[in-house]
Amino acid sequence: MQQEQVPLHEPTAISNTCAYQPYKNDSLFEHATWVYAFCREHLFRDDTKRIITALWPEGRPAPGTTLIELGCGPGFYSCRLGERFREMSIIGVDRSGKQVQWAKDRAEALQLSNCCFKRINALKLSCPEAAFDVVLASRLLTILPEQAGVIAEMYRVLKPGGRCFVAEPRYACWASIPLLAMWLLVGLVPSENGFREPYKATVFSGDTFANLFLAQPWKKIRTWKDGRYQYALCQKG
Repeated sequence: MQQEQVPLHEPTAISNTCAYQPYKNDSLFEHATWVYAFCREHLFRDDTKRIITALWPEGRPAPGTTLIELGCGPGFYSCRLGERFREMSIIGVDRSGKQVQWAKDRAEALQLSNCCFKRINALKLSCPEAAFDVVLASRLLTILPEQAGVIAEMYRVLKPGGRCFVAEPRYACWASIPLLAMWLLVGLVPSENGFREPYKATVFSGDTFANLFLAQPWKKIRTWKDGRYQYALCQKG
């Protein structure tokens, strides 16, 4: 696959691909930012090696590879990959402004000029078609009611031959820990409009998870299970 070259050390080259979107602060992730960041750092499994092995069996991406992480949260994977592969250009998007700021602070502390972060809804990506080589999403479908819409957006923004990697927890109790913790904390903070997240995460059986991807004309679809998580690797034709 021929790679579109994105100038290194110029974060605006990829930053301008997607535009900022304003939102109300009606999210648990806005009011309990540190809770989710703590869970991501200390409770969730680190799939960095699995992501690299699945996407780049040869060991590293081609220079100029562009990647977008949907629901990036505090920037855990975007920064992990950006630090390891400085030749990549990475943008992380999340609907929570405070999660995005956490990710920006993380990238700045690591001096990552190849990563940028924006507040954008994964269901309505303000990005052109065929903009990225890779789409990454971890623990995103568990809290969104429109999984088909997110997967359609993944397909739309991928270049021909591009791939998406999706990781989701398999068990509701484990997947719901951050939601329950945030709900307990924000119960002390009144919200005029309520919060949009559910109390319990959505998890999928193996067949249901695999079927989520069939609505798009992927060239290849591979799904598999590994412990408490299940994964999908899809390639656009």
